[in-house]
Amino acid sequence: MKIGELAAAADVSPSRIRFYETAGLLAPDERTAAGYRMYGEAAVKALQIIKQAQLAGFTLAEIKALLPAEGLGGWNRDAVLPALRRKLVAIEEMQRQLSQSERKVRAVIDDIEAKPADVTCEENADLIMAHLNSLLA
Repeated sequence: MKIGELAAAADVSPSRIRFYETAGLLAPDERTAAGYRMYGEAAVKALQIIKQAQLAGFTLAEIKALLPAEGLGGWNRDAVLPALRRKLVAIEEMQRQLSQSERKVRAVIDDIEAKPADVTCEENADLIMAHLNSLLA
């Protein structure tokens, strides 16, 4: 199939396919005499894997390192599983950091909403910073 057909089948733009080619993630099976890129069904699967891996937080470099050079039938389980486990640890750390950030933002909102009428904004800012510092301890 030509690049436009592949783009439609995989729900990506032709420019995205060219970008993935430049990044070394995908290659056409062949080129016609007129220079058209031709792809097989495996390219649709490869694009779906790339899209899902990006949604899971993998960088293009990480994806490239995991995609088998000899095609999708050449997956190396011993390389894929540790990479997935490392990504899971990174996601868990990001969740921990996001949770901590959420607590801080909620605390600031609560502190601003609870500002006593007799406290100036500058004084309240000092109180808020003290409260945030106590959350870090």
